[in-house]
Amino acid sequence: MGRRKLVTVLDKMVALDLLRTLLAVWSVIVVIIVSRQFIRILDRAVEGQVSNQTLLTVLGLKTIIASAAFLPAALFMAVLMVLGRMYRDQEMSAVASAGGGAGTVYRSIFLLVFPLSVLSAGLSFYVSPWAEAMMEELMHQDKESADLRGIAAGKFSEYSQGDLVFYVEKIDDDKTMHQVFVQHRQGDRLAIINAEVGRMRDLPDGRYIVLENGERIQGQPGAVNYVLEQFSEYAVRMDTKESATNFGKESVASDTLAGSGQITDIAELQRRFSIPMGIMLLSFIAVPLAQMSPRGGVYGNMLVGFLIYFSYGNLIRVSQSWVMNQTIPAWMGIFGVNTLLLLIGGVLLARLYGWQWLVMKVREKVRK
Repeated sequence: MGRRKLVTVLDKMVALDLLRTLLAVWSVIVVIIVSRQFIRILDRAVEGQVSNQTLLTVLGLKTIIASAAFLPAALFMAVLMVLGRMYRDQEMSAVASAGGGAGTVYRSIFLLVFPLSVLSAGLSFYVSPWAEAMMEELMHQDKESADLRGIAAGKFSEYSQGDLVFYVEKIDDDKTMHQVFVQHRQGDRLAIINAEVGRMRDLPDGRYIVLENGERIQGQPGAVNYVLEQFSEYAVRMDTKESATNFGKESVASDTLAGSGQITDIAELQRRFSIPMGIMLLSFIAVPLAQMSPRGGVYGNMLVGFLIYFSYGNLIRVSQSWVMNQTIPAWMGIFGVNTLLLLIGGVLLARLYGWQWLVMKVREKVRK
């Protein structure tokens, strides 16, 4: 009697089909989510709050974060779609007639699910916090230097909360500005400056726009006492914003959270833990849920699947909030929702194969 193959032809077929479907669904979900978030970043870039150099970096970081967060949803939908197609094409009937049961299907599905759960754990606990921290740091740097960007030829630009107004007729490739107009307000005094040339310079006490060969008119609006002066060189200081970077809990390293006893840190670890657990439990539920009902159509149980996923996600957020408010103990926040999902999977399996079959399988596992 020959040895049984560790990975059968059915395992390879189901795993490859599941992988292709997962990549398609995952890509669509991530593109939709990231596109909506990126539109808001573009609005900030138009306002000068985000530099053009930061845009693509932020897009990549948001893609990493969204990929980790929505991997459970994509895999859940992919399993439902693949198994739903197999039920439609009577492939599951062929598997059953060959002696394959729920264990056969689970082995084929979890051939991909186990590696993905490990990948999602790495993304959730290490890669996503790094991406969040990097993005917050970049956004903070751009926020501080927002008044130093946005000067473009042929348009008026406001800086320092409207105290500085610039207009530049032409800008060379080396960032030299020609025919520069500046309105500079200092308290109740207003200065109008016209210069032939202007350049941005970093000096020891800050960043300045150094103007050359121009004139300056300063006075108080409504008064007749004005100062007119010619200059060969005049510098206007660009105020920079200095503030501390406030990182959210999402950007804190998991090792730091694990060493902290604060309840908010424990709740954040609970959220990160729910991603790999969600992959395992949602895949466990998807196998009995994918059985096509007579009136449900090809993907008749997809609606039930959506309801289960969104309920699971909302319960995770609610339990995290309850842990932070100390309404429930931390251990219940971690295991409560996941245990409920496991029970739902057991009920669906009993509905599909019968309670006697489920009790028999549980007894076999306990005896082993």
